[in-house]
Amino acid sequence: MTHKAGFVNIIGNPNVGKSTLMNALVGERLSIITSKAQTTRHRILGIVNGDDFQILFSDTPGIIKPAYELQASMMDFVKSAFEDADILVYMVEIGEKELKDEAFFEKIKNAEVPVLLLINKIDTSTQEEVQEKMAYWQRKVPNAIIFPISALQNFNIEAVFEKIIELLPESPAFYPKDQLTDRPERFFVNEAIREKILIHYKKEIPYSVEIDTEEFFEAAHIIKIRSIIMVERDSQKGIIIGHKGAGLKRIGTEARKDLEKFFGKKIFLELYVKVNKDWRNNQNQLRRFGYKE
Repeated sequence: MTHKAGFVNIIGNPNVGKSTLMNALVGERLSIITSKAQTTRHRILGIVNGDDFQILFSDTPGIIKPAYELQASMMDFVKSAFEDADILVYMVEIGEKELKDEAFFEKIKNAEVPVLLLINKIDTSTQEEVQEKMAYWQRKVPNAIIFPISALQNFNIEAVFEKIIELLPESPAFYPKDQLTDRPERFFVNEAIREKILIHYKKEIPYSVEIDTEEFFEAAHIIKIRSIIMVERDSQKGIIIGHKGAGLKRIGTEARKDLEKFFGKKIFLELYVKVNKDWRNNQNQLRRFGYKE
């Protein structure tokens, strides 16, 4: 039997639904999802296995013009997604007209690998508008195979999945067939905590935060975790902790519940807040948190 395998890399502007699509295709909640831009900071791999195929889905940060070193590193993840893709998935939402970076857009139009252009959030639109947008994008990106989808409602996801399998190159598997992702457990702990901060805090706070899980001890029926929430200023530390620790307690409780579902075990989660001044522009700190090699 012929075996197929390849990297299917998802790119697009912030908030078009890339992480929702990734989770729908993989069948697991690997990428965190919020309504805020820049929710995804890393390139996250989700692996889907069949008897005769292995798909390596890759969720990437939304394309932006970088304002500081962290964002520049995030865009490096997007660049790498162009370099190793066997199939590119370019995702737009129904009202969108272009990518925020013209150079990336040119790469899509001139890609030597198959391009699937997914028009997302069609559940918020009309049939007439969907047909109009499909014609518009076919003119803009003539090399693309276009699918109207709703990642949130799981509409047309099966058709996209089948097309991906059809387009995959012949190859042996890259990872063991029982592996779900290339990320370690601590990464998902960090993301679960960061998601709650994105949901509950506004303005600059969520973007000034990084999580460092210092301890992850797994026993038969419980996982004990100790994580540090890094912020850039003392004032941010006070805001995260909240009155009599209420803010920190809320983050911990909500993250713990999500992690218990994810790991299928009871979780004991300790959270602390520390100030790590200007970490977003510090090359050593960015390397420590996995944004640079």
